Amino acid sequence: MTAPRIVRPQVRPVLQQPLGVGESPVWDEKSGTLWLVDIQAPAVIRILPQGKVDRFDMPSAIGSLGLCRDRRVVVALRTGLHLFDPVSGDFELLCDPVGRVNCRLNDGKVGPDGHFWVGSMSEAKPQTNDAALYRLGPDGSARTVATGLTSSNGLAWSPDGRRMYHSDSRQCFLQAFDFDPEEGELANASRLRVFSEEEGRPDGGATDRDGYYWSAGVSAGRLNRISPAGEILEIYILPVAAPTMPCFGGPDMRTLFVTSLSTNRSGHFEAGTVVAFDVDAEGLPPFRFGN
Repeated sequence: MTAPRIVRPQVRPVLQQPLGVGESPVWDEKSGTLWLVDIQAPAVIRILPQGKVDRFDMPSAIGSLGLCRDRRVVVALRTGLHLFDPVSGDFELLCDPVGRVNCRLNDGKVGPDGHFWVGSMSEAKPQTNDAALYRLGPDGSARTVATGLTSSNGLAWSPDGRRMYHSDSRQCFLQAFDFDPEEGELANASRLRVFSEEEGRPDGGATDRDGYYWSAGVSAGRLNRISPAGEILEIYILPVAAPTMPCFGGPDMRTLFVTSLSTNRSGHFEAGTVVAFDVDAEGLPPFRFGN
């Protein structure tokens, strides 16, 4: 097995204001806009092409967001999945799959099937394996597709939409499923890798056009570029201690945007932020919520 290639990218800051827990970056290729969330603030943040930053306060903790086919965004709040209109400020509740379990919605993305795939994370102390992964529809439907999780994370799809990646950042594994992009059905789960703390607990993820999976190693200050077989091929050493999720964007989809969370892991306090760097890989535009 070949040793991973070590890369120290030329990183530039994207956001000046500090974040508590920056997460869920999504690039809108139609407007050149970067969306993200600050989980506990709680807020949705929109960074416009001219650098203007809009902040939309949320009524409860927000785990993730996705783009809709209209001007709205779909937001995974502690109180359930909502449609949010950034123009009017209105919310529309679609469903609340978690209910009374001591969990909240966490990492989520719109899939090739136009549904919002989102997992929960345990808020019990200590954490328990009561979290789950859900498929949520624009009609308010909800289906539980995986259970026994602690902190569901890392959702991404292969370029042809026929493979879905998913991680648990507390149980430290990355898995893959066969995926039906029309019906949204999962099959043939396979465990690709279990990570050490030094390799980086697998937080948010993204895939490139060549089918490689990029995992934010939140415990190790790095991104891991991983083959479809689960082998770490490249390690991107970052100037943030706790990266939470990458996404591809920019005019040519060759810029990686990476969110991070606040931490004092390095011996001094470091606020969460968003950084960007150019890569020799191309991403794919995000899917849109709706049939």
